[in-house]
Amino acid sequence: MTRTRIDTVMDTVRRQIASRTWVPGTRLPSVRAQARTLGCSVSTVVEAYERLAADNVITARPGAGFYVCGPAAPLALAELGPPVDREIDPLWVSRQSLEAGDGLLKPGCGWLPADWMYEDGMRRALRSVARADAAVLADYATPQGLPAMRQWLARRLGGLDIEAPPEQILLTESGTQAVDLIGRFLLEPGDTVLVDDPCYFNFHALLRAHRVQVVGVPYTPRGPDVAAFEAALQAHRPRLYLTNAGLHNPTGAALSSVTAHRLLQLAERAGLVIVEDDIFADFETQPAPRLAAFDGLARVISIGSFSKTVSASLRCGYIAARPDWIAGLTDLKIATSFGGGHLAAAVLHSALTGSGYRRHLDSVRLRLAQAMAQTITRLRPLGIEPWTVPTAGLFLWCRLPGGHDAADVARACLRDGVVLAPGNAFSLTQGASAFLRFNVAQSADERLFESLRRALAR
Repeated sequence: MTRTRIDTVMDTVRRQIASRTWVPGTRLPSVRAQARTLGCSVSTVVEAYERLAADNVITARPGAGFYVCGPAAPLALAELGPPVDREIDPLWVSRQSLEAGDGLLKPGCGWLPADWMYEDGMRRALRSVARADAAVLADYATPQGLPAMRQWLARRLGGLDIEAPPEQILLTESGTQAVDLIGRFLLEPGDTVLVDDPCYFNFHALLRAHRVQVVGVPYTPRGPDVAAFEAALQAHRPRLYLTNAGLHNPTGAALSSVTAHRLLQLAERAGLVIVEDDIFADFETQPAPRLAAFDGLARVISIGSFSKTVSASLRCGYIAARPDWIAGLTDLKIATSFGGGHLAAAVLHSALTGSGYRRHLDSVRLRLAQAMAQTITRLRPLGIEPWTVPTAGLFLWCRLPGGHDAADVARACLRDGVVLAPGNAFSLTQGASAFLRFNVAQSADERLFESLRRALAR
């Protein structure tokens, strides 16, 4: 059915309400102002407003204009931000990857194949914990989480030169919950948050849910563009900067020591809090600099989980931060999820402290290095080149040849049962239309390259 200009105006109003940009009682722009904004006639807007009023979406107040009526709409994350093609929207991409059956290829997903994970260690850990005291199997965890797991994390972080005693570590249900708790703790609606451009697309979704303004800073092979970062600090006075530690998602790049030093100088002057997501730490062959190590957890927060290397089914993450913040975050965790997962932490601790985890990681790193080289070799005949060649990890950030649009390629490949991750899903400024992110561990099947060949030929 053909969409009219009246439909367009109505869709715009409904989208603003669904995203809670306009809450009940908000006065809509005047018909003349709306007409100027949308480039249509006043009569078109009048008719759209009248239809919305007839549908009890808005109400007319004589002499005062039109207002949003009814209770607040359920939060619709997909409606926050500019309209996007649903087939390349990051939330849709995540759903497709998570729901994909055995027949779908998932080179656009962000995790290892199930048979690359620490299956044997998990089975041993489950058997061990099954014989534990009843309290492990049935009770809530302590507020900060299993002490033995926090002690293990303190030693692990110490290996990265991050001084975080167990009392400065809080266990969470996942790395995602860690970001969410920090957002609840430090941010207010309307605050500004800096992210890398490109960055992990679920950062965008989480920050939308917190109703903050998000500003992207261009990312380079050595970290964020320092000049652009400084300009963003001056122009927007952000509260927080959210980034990856170690291996960057989606580019695979690593922060340099020089960039880290300059970022911390700027952050200190601006009173900026930095959150480093270190979820890919165990894939590194040579650790990159950590802002949290240089800063001593004064204004940097380190978070992570083990869903990429042990099990995505076992949900357990952590936050390492200064003591007063850990106290407040612990209270917030109790308020939102109460005791936390005692059983998950016990199983994870048993798996990590078993004799096989180091050998498992050595094997995974070797397989990833081989898969990285093979994927680059197989993409090059198609004219698809890496933006940078990562030192480790599972992601390749690649530029398409000849002005091809990644969204078009993703749609074409989806018809072949291949779920890709187009660049603009990661880019706040929508400046990555020529890029695709490939997960090299999920890119071995020849059908991927055949599908890409057909899509580029079109």
